This record gives sequence, structure tokens and C-alpha cells, in this order.
Amino acid sequence: MKLFFFFASLAVLATTVLAWEKEDHEIFDLVSELEAAEGKGTTFYSWLNVPSTASTSEISKAYRKMSMQLHPDKNPDVKDIHKRFARLGVVATILRNPESRKRYDFFYKNGVPKWRGTGYYYSRFRPGLGTVLVFLIILTSGLHLLVQKMNYKRDLARIDTIRQQAKNAAWGPKAIPLEGQRKVKVNLGGEESMNNRWIEMVVEGQNVYMLDPSGHMYPLDTSAATPPSVSSTWFIASIISLVRKVVPAKIPVSEDNIIVEEDDTSSTAGSESGKSSTQDKENGMKAARLPTTMAGGKRRKGGAKKRASVFQTPAGVKFKFKDRTIPFDILHHSNINRAYWQ
Repeated sequence: MKLFFFFASLAVLATTVLAWEKEDHEIFDLVSELEAAEGKGTTFYSWLNVPSTASTSEISKAYRKMSMQLHPDKNPDVKDIHKRFARLGVVATILRNPESRKRYDFFYKNGVPKWRGTGYYYSRFRPGLGTVLVFLIILTSGLHLLVQKMNYKRDLARIDTIRQQAKNAAWGPKAIPLEGQRKVKVNLGGEESMNNRWIEMVVEGQNVYMLDPSGHMYPLDTSAATPPSVSSTWFIASIISLVRKVVPAKIPVSEDNIIVEEDDTSSTAGSESGKSSTQDKENGMKAARLPTTMAGGKRRKGGAKKRASVFQTPAGVKFKFKDRTIPFDILHHSNINRAYWQ
């Protein structure tokens, strides 16, 4: 509550300081009348034909000269000559007074506020829709990056905690590193938590690995946490994802690069023979040998080479051989399922 009254008091003081005084309003009205009578952009100095750095004596001399030209007795038939002559006297009075001239010079350099119906106000910048959207994108992306940094620090701390728990379980209370691998179970909820989210881990020296059901071990270190980056913020990530969908990655693959060979061989029930070769001409990769099978243990006639058709799909490049569609990445797998080629 006290903080609210403090800011409210500051707002009242700021309003009081920024409020225009009576002398300011007189200058504003005089500037408006001068521009309406003499032309837009006319200033006190330009009307008297003196620079803004003119001395008081120079201003007085210019006033006397101009007052003789605008005197009503010399211009009896000129419309509003009396108003112009009176206005000239007020302008000269303001410029010859050091305090009022200082006040006018401030508005001369910074601009005079415009009348807005209820008072004089400076024209405020009104951003357009594009400016607002750019500002919101930058603001939200910056906040997203900040959240990423916070999550990254939290993940690093969690990884360090899990690693320490695994080492404590493997080495015991003395925390003396042991040789060889030690398989332990770690509670992801913490040592004192009743949560049953246990995972199997392997400790080998200072290295800690996560163990999956298939027996593969994955190192648990700082690389497991995703570091923050500008490219992973929501706007940049959306642009990258959209570009990848519109322009799919092109893989230089042609029919000439894929050749499947079948040779005549003899075999008993369920015997397999034949060879398939793939050659990547552009990348200079070594030829990879793929096995082919004999259907039903029968001898296949004809040793002609058969080509596998290559085509592009939204999911990537695929191969078609013997009415079977084979993903491109399966050709890079070491254990190829023979059923693909049957």
C-alpha cells in the first residue's frame, strides 16, 4: 500500500512539473496566430529576419525597422494591419526579455505542442500493426530464450544430482571409485522421495550411463541437456519448420545409382544366395553389399540385373523393389531384414 502511494505521489509531481504555465500558453497562442497570418513554419526570429543567436540590440533594431513597415498609419488599407502591428510588439517584448526568450527558445528547439481540443500536447508516436507485431515477436522470443536458459541450468543441476546418486549407489558411503562396471538403480524422484520411478544405470569409473531394456548404454553427462539457442526460439523454429515442409531436403539419388544383382545358384530348402550392390557415384562411398534370398528354395532362372525404382515421397526418398517400398535409411542399417527383399 505504501508503495502504491509512493508511485501515485510521483505521478502527481510529474504531472505538476510537466503542466504548462500561463506564459507557455501565451507563447503557444502567439505561435499559432503568427503561423496562421504569416505562413506555416514562421518563427519569431524568421519574422524579424534575425538569427536565433541575435543579441538584444539586434532584435530591437530589427523590431524598429519592421514596425515602420507595418505601422497602421502607413498601411491604412491593409487588412488586419492593426493585429499584425500589435503582434509584432508582443514578439519583440518576448525576445528582448531574457527569461521569456529562454522559455521561447526551448519550444523553438524542441517544437511547439499542438492544440488537441482540451489543451496543448506533443504529437505522440503511434506504431502501426507491423511495428507492434515485430515488437511482440522480439519480446516473446527474448522471454522464450530466457526460459530456455533457466531450464538448461535446471537440467544441468538435475543431471549432476542423478550422476552423484548413481555413484553413491555404486561406490558406497566411502565414495571410493571402483574398477569395472557397476549396475545400480536410481530413484528419479530423489534419494528421500517415495516415488517409484526407478531407472537402471551403469557406473564405470567417473562415467555414468543410462541402461535401456535392450541393454544399450547411453552416457549421462552435460551433453544430455539442450543448451539455449536463438534458433530454437518459437519464431525462428517455426520459420525453419515451415521452410523444411515447403522445401524438402533433396538427396542426389538416381536409378543409375541403385543396381540389384541376382545370380543363379543352387540350394536346398531355404538356401539363400545372390548379391546386391549399391554404388553412390557422387559421394564416393564404398559399395555396400545387400543379401537377396531364394523364395521357397527354388532355383531362380536368369541372371539379369534388376533395377530398383527410386521415387520421392513427403517422408523422404524411398526405393521400390518387387512391389515392396523400402525407406532410404534402411539401406544404411547393418542388419537388413531379409523380408524386404523376398
